Amino acid sequence: MTNSNATDSVWSGMLPVEDTALAVTDTGGTGTPVVYLNGSYAGRRHWRPVINDLGPGWRHIAYDERARGNSKKSADYSFEACVRDLDAVLTARRVERPLLVGWSYGALLGVQWAARYPGRVAGVVGVDGPYPVGWTDEADLEKVRRLFRKFRWALPMARLIGNAARMSAEQHAEINIEAHKLHAALEPVLDGLTVPVRYVVASGEAFGSSGTLQQDMRATLDPVLARNPNLTISAKVASNHGTIVRKDFRAIAEATREVAALTREGR
Repeated sequence: MTNSNATDSVWSGMLPVEDTALAVTDTGGTGTPVVYLNGSYAGRRHWRPVINDLGPGWRHIAYDERARGNSKKSADYSFEACVRDLDAVLTARRVERPLLVGWSYGALLGVQWAARYPGRVAGVVGVDGPYPVGWTDEADLEKVRRLFRKFRWALPMARLIGNAARMSAEQHAEINIEAHKLHAALEPVLDGLTVPVRYVVASGEAFGSSGTLQQDMRATLDPVLARNPNLTISAKVASNHGTIVRKDFRAIAEATREVAALTREGR
């Protein structure tokens, strides 16, 4: 699969979108286009090991979401704003039917995009997500708010390594809460996907979770896999949710190659 609207040269800059501007990097070329979708508060820097493993034969497009990385702040940090941002990046860079490689929140964005616009995506790689389960009880959502309030002092330091956004603790929490609600309603979305989706599943627990919470979340995927043959686990890796891109980049790159091969075969 090649990109019929390929851009020949490398481009890196700021893309104006609504009241903000997104920092975007596009390696250009005629290779299979891959768009990288970040975790909730992460930036494009996390994808460097995956990009390096895949190499120059691909067209790599990465961008920082609103208030993440080098992108500007906004009045709207909702999931729908992220959907519009992805549309803006694809349109501006003239990308047709890319592979979407998403981590966590980015994986949620990838499958939602594939469900809404199946003709505009070749396939999705979900890096430890998305899973069809989330908190919707108000008591549980208040726990999320308390957690971010408790660790609000650490957000500026986490921002330096790309693990937090230029947002308040309250804004961080509300993004997390919205994602929980979207995950809780995800099962019919996953059931209806018609493009190939390959999961790279982590093993360890995430920061802020306890007991077997992450393990139980991952298990909710099993019935969906049994019902929809377009979804498959490409690899189960030893790392946890927060370290999977850094430690298991080879598995992510291999899942990307797998999806690309399927699209070339027309499956």
